[in-house]
Amino acid sequence: MDDGREADGTAPQGPSAKGQDRTPAPAAGVLCDVMELAGLPLADSGALWRLAESGRQLDANLVRLPAGRHVHAHVEPELDVLLLVVAGDGVLATPDGAEPLAQGKLVWLPKGSSRSITAHGDGLSYLTVHRRRPGMQIRSRPTGDGAPPPTG
Repeated sequence: MDDGREADGTAPQGPSAKGQDRTPAPAAGVLCDVMELAGLPLADSGALWRLAESGRQLDANLVRLPAGRHVHAHVEPELDVLLLVVAGDGVLATPDGAEPLAQGKLVWLPKGSSRSITAHGDGLSYLTVHRRRPGMQIRSRPTGDGAPPPTG
């Protein structure tokens, strides 16, 4: 009896219909050494690394803030964000108060929440991960009366 499994007993990874071409899945692998990147000279600031693999469902950035610098208060209206501190220290400010940040702290920043980040001491390096934002979309111009153009 054919249960749809591969010869090695694993579940198929591509289309289930037999005979269809399968697009190979992206290969798993090491992307970078965040501790090495976080240890670069302090002249480097901003995004030290970005996830750029094609077909990905996530966005990720390794960010460095020099001591005393900060990310101004803002709200992310669409995405939850995970933030992992990989080096340094600082503070996360929210409407509920301030939370100290230090190496190893994992922070959840839910969509709609207001937050700011300030680096202390030797600066702050952190990794952010969130669902990938949809790409820019080209849309038709609205008609002169402000109504959207007809579809079809």
